[in-house]
Amino acid sequence: MTTTASDTEDSGAHPRFAEALRELGLEGLEIRRFPDATRTAAEAAAAVGCELSQICKSLIFAADGVPVLVLMDGASRVDAELVRQELGAEKVTRAKADVVRETTGYAIGGVPPFGHRNRTRVLADRSLLDHDIVWAAAGNPHAVFPMEPKDLVAHAGATVADVRERTA
Repeated sequence: MTTTASDTEDSGAHPRFAEALRELGLEGLEIRRFPDATRTAAEAAAAVGCELSQICKSLIFAADGVPVLVLMDGASRVDAELVRQELGAEKVTRAKADVVRETTGYAIGGVPPFGHRNRTRVLADRSLLDHDIVWAAAGNPHAVFPMEPKDLVAHAGATVADVRERTA
């Protein structure tokens, strides 16, 4: 099902995310809702019909205990050491589910790249910019939206960085 964010009850977007879209002037943003969950990047790519790398994962890490959002393409993994270096932190770890929900207001598998309960520092891996369009969660595990990566980075207030795990 394809709707726009202005149809709040019908869009499939989480109400908090729909409100964030209104505040950003993005009411007409296309939201696609799926009957089956799209919690993982692979599930989202299959549902949308796009390449795995066109999915934008929104991942929360803790840098010296402070939540940080990392936006990563769906085909890649975040290198916590590169995040640590980028932030100048002593230690970076994946945040636990309760910290993700407390920080963002969303559950893992549906965290959007912006519209969170609390503002955090945001890093976007440069690999996202390799695409014309990327797809990200709309606040729940059943809804996604497309956006040009440069716009997504701007709306998220992200710093573009190289934080992708390198494969040998």
